[in-house]
Amino acid sequence: MTEVHHFSYGLVTPTLAYTMSFIGSLLGLLCTARARVTTGRSRASWLGLAALAIGGTGIWVMHFIAMLGFTVPNAEIRYDVPLTLLSCAVAIVVVAIGLFIVGFAGSGTPVVITGGVLTGIGVASMHYMGMTAMNMAGDLSYQPVLVALSVVIALVAATAALWFALKVRGLLATAGAAAIMGVAVTGMHYTGMAAMRIRLHEHAHDAALGGARPADFLLPLVGGVGAVATILLIIIAMAPSEEEMRVEAALQERVEARRHGPPSAPADIPAPAPADRRPAAGEWFGGGPSR
Repeated sequence: MTEVHHFSYGLVTPTLAYTMSFIGSLLGLLCTARARVTTGRSRASWLGLAALAIGGTGIWVMHFIAMLGFTVPNAEIRYDVPLTLLSCAVAIVVVAIGLFIVGFAGSGTPVVITGGVLTGIGVASMHYMGMTAMNMAGDLSYQPVLVALSVVIALVAATAALWFALKVRGLLATAGAAAIMGVAVTGMHYTGMAAMRIRLHEHAHDAALGGARPADFLLPLVGGVGAVATILLIIIAMAPSEEEMRVEAALQERVEARRHGPPSAPADIPAPAPADRRPAAGEWFGGGPSR
């Protein structure tokens, strides 16, 4: 069995991977907080942004940064670009499915568990799809027990993420939830990596491989993550907070209720005042309260 290194650059890659997972989870939860107090297309838009943040940055970017620290002595590693990009799309889509389930189907326990199971299976599939995208002159295999453990962690992490999206309120609590999500997602990745076994072919260092080198992804990755994070921060900063949106929605409901309420009494017939109160100052015969 070939020796592999998961932390070729020490704590740099795991620290950066966790940081990306935390940032993506935090931005996503801030978006789901806005989605809770909206309806229709507005809710769908916020949930879509949350899926982009959690699935794109919190999961896939974390996965790829962690993979930058993975090396095999005397062997080159390249990545199948279409399959790698497909794994990114899978991460975003499966998170969107889970968020839309709890966002529109209700917040009951069966709904959250269903969304968590679907999302967790999708996240695990994304991880192993990303591993399949690696090209090297060797054979890959996996230890079943650790694979099963990584899938369980993915299921728990996804379910917890959906529960946080429904329940967590306040910036401090949201940051704490994002920190927990970061630990779960990062833990799932490294558990799956620990399950991998590699047996190199003879003269592996001389093999010609197709695909992109890990370094080829760095510039697009940094630019893409920076752009997405900046855009999301601007959108979140410009949008009202969850509490402000809740107050505005309640005020709008009151306005609509008064607008569609029962018609007032005719002007020439004064509305009878309740027997238990005296007319308030400013109430005149044939008119309503003074404004």
